[in-house]
Amino acid sequence: MNNKRMNYALWAVQVLLALLFVFAGGMKLALPIEALAKLAPLPGLFLKFIGVAEVTGALGLILPGTLRIRQGLTALAAAGLAVIMAGATVVTLATGGGNAALMPVVVGCLAALVARGRMISGVMEVARA
Repeated sequence: MNNKRMNYALWAVQVLLALLFVFAGGMKLALPIEALAKLAPLPGLFLKFIGVAEVTGALGLILPGTLRIRQGLTALAAAGLAVIMAGATVVTLATGGGNAALMPVVVGCLAALVARGRMISGVMEVARA
């Protein structure tokens, strides 16, 4: 796949992931802590922290590339979101949700794909300079 097509594919995945994480993180931030505690077997404040991390990661997927400032941060944001999804997978499996764990696995793999793709494209940019 040539660089231009790879860039378009990565942008498509980045936008989809950003929308997903803004929605998921925004819900965690909007809900009261008591309601969050009923949804997951984790402390409410920790879930609020995860919400902040998800929204920040979503911004990190989009803003560096659109503003053309510190574009290497996109790979770091995607890697951070992949780590969050690895944790979500473990928690989902631990609470008995075998089939439900498929969603965080897929989202985590997509985030890892973006992290790898943006790291590689960053290295290629440096090599061309």
